[in-house]
Amino acid sequence: MARPLDVLNKALKTPVLVRLKGGREFRGTLDGYDIHMNLVLVDAEEIQNGEVVRKLGSVVIRGDTVVFVSPSQ
Repeated sequence: MARPLDVLNKALKTPVLVRLKGGREFRGTLDGYDIHMNLVLVDAEEIQNGEVVRKLGSVVIRGDTVVFVSPSQ
């Protein structure tokens, strides 16, 4: 059975969608993570209702705010 960090490792350098507590969503390329599930995204964008509302570049997302990480296009 795959562990969560194993799944993140396989997702490195690929596009992901990240939903946070409170409903905010970000899309970008997963560039790194740590044991606390803090995530580093590059070419990140904030998404609302499927539309890009902000282009952010590189961002660090605190792991304790992450609801899910999913593959993205």
